[in-house]
Amino acid sequence: FSREWAAARFRFHPPRSHLAYGLQAGQGGTGAILAAVQAHVITYLLFTRETECTHLERLCRLGRWEQGQALATALAETLWAAGGGGRAVVCLVIAPVTTMLREGYRADSFTERIRLFEFSEKAAAQGFISDHINCFKGEGSHGVILFLYSLLFSRTLER
Repeated sequence: FSREWAAARFRFHPPRSHLAYGLQAGQGGTGAILAAVQAHVITYLLFTRETECTHLERLCRLGRWEQGQALATALAETLWAAGGGGRAVVCLVIAPVTTMLREGYRADSFTERIRLFEFSEKAAAQGFISDHINCFKGEGSHGVILFLYSLLFSRTLER
């Protein structure tokens, strides 16, 4: 992955601003993934989340916690759809693992540390993502790459 991809994460505009619902897109080709997730974020905020605000107010009155919940829901929905409505796989980075490299394989000190968490219930996947939301939106988290890997494993390599 390029430096831009490695730095890409799910980052919202400042809370309680006019664009609080919007993900910020960076350089390097991650825009398509961010746009797909953004669509799910807006769907959740407008049509799923319970609130007393009008539609437009729903989008602008988001705090940091609400942004995280919207992102967790959007990621879980997308992974669940990729898994055909029967499974979701969430990839997270864990502590460094010592492995013997095969010939022809080049370590990137990121992929080797990914651990897969498989869920057969959408609510469980969403709760897990919510508990680990900083793994997708924190600075230096490689959040977009983790989500891309999660999509691939949720969909399965055969499909």
